[in-house]
Amino acid sequence: MSDQPLTVAIVGAGIGGLAAAACLRRCGIDATIYEQSSRFTRVGAGIQMSPNAMRVLRAIGLEEYLRRIAFTPTSFLNREWNTGTVTNDHPLGAEAEERFGAPYLLMHRADLHEAIASTVPAQAVLRNRKLIGLEQDAHRATLRFEDGSTVNADVVIGADGVHSVVREWMLGAESPRWTGRVAYRATFPAALLGGMGIEPACTKWWGPDRHIVMYYTTAARDEVYFVTSQPEPVEWMTRESWSATGDLRVLREAFAGFHPKVERFLAACPQVNKWVLLERDPLPKWCEGRVTLLGDACHPMTPYMAQGAATSLEDAAVLSRCLEGVDADGIPQALRRFEAHRQPRTAEVQLSSHTNTWMQRRTDPAWVYGYDAWTAPLDA
Repeated sequence: MSDQPLTVAIVGAGIGGLAAAACLRRCGIDATIYEQSSRFTRVGAGIQMSPNAMRVLRAIGLEEYLRRIAFTPTSFLNREWNTGTVTNDHPLGAEAEERFGAPYLLMHRADLHEAIASTVPAQAVLRNRKLIGLEQDAHRATLRFEDGSTVNADVVIGADGVHSVVREWMLGAESPRWTGRVAYRATFPAALLGGMGIEPACTKWWGPDRHIVMYYTTAARDEVYFVTSQPEPVEWMTRESWSATGDLRVLREAFAGFHPKVERFLAACPQVNKWVLLERDPLPKWCEGRVTLLGDACHPMTPYMAQGAATSLEDAAVLSRCLEGVDADGIPQALRRFEAHRQPRTAEVQLSSHTNTWMQRRTDPAWVYGYDAWTAPLDA
């Protein structure tokens, strides 16, 4: 057994990668993040942090800050697309916090990303490091980057998203499955609505083959967000289609005939992005030797339960628990323990999200929101 501290290399500085570094620091393990981009852009995207996610953020010291800047919805409100008839009004706010022990907050994705990044030393995030090769032996893993540099590490965490290079190294080349649908999304100033407020809830309008979700992203209610899901030909799709520019005319035509509130909301939107909705069946394995996957790299899912980032945060917390107190020789077993605990839950969320029925009718979310990544029993 060695007394040397573990060296941990995280590939990807998204929400999952940053959270992994923050959670590892919480248990005394320093990690270095290798990010291929030179900077982050503020794409217009909201994000929902349910109680299971907020428990992770609480532990890394972000809860009070996020409470100050984020919007707290009164409920998850579900309406029929044309009449506005309520099909389910699930209470959030104080009632959900009392039940689950943590709040449900809505915010801009970039604000969340920036907050998590603030918990990681700036010098621990190295940019312009595009991974092109990975190998390992019984004692270490070696990462090779496009700039010619190499890095040795005791542990490699592949948090590099749906197009993960680490996953491809582990399982071979594979394309995620296109769901047949695309999503449009945007944030914009609430003032552009011309005095039309939106409900103090997270509201989903359900159509026969498409839907739209809308909510405030700030405590001041001065910014609104929407995201859709609809069938659309995907000739425009590229490997990097996370923030392609969308055509407002096409979007508005796709929701013509929806309730006047929806049509007016979309009429006020000044510009929009769109991305292709991809998913993948649960993977046969997440780890190999000293290398593991995390977040979208191993369980990409449709956004219909708002659990993509939440499950990545859960991954980060559980992985840190599995690695705490482990020496270099114990890493493969610790990573298998992580996989054994997380794989069944994320598979269940993936498959449940795929059906796109979450909250449409009366729903008990306890199995999702009640999970605590810090206290959930870990099998030996």
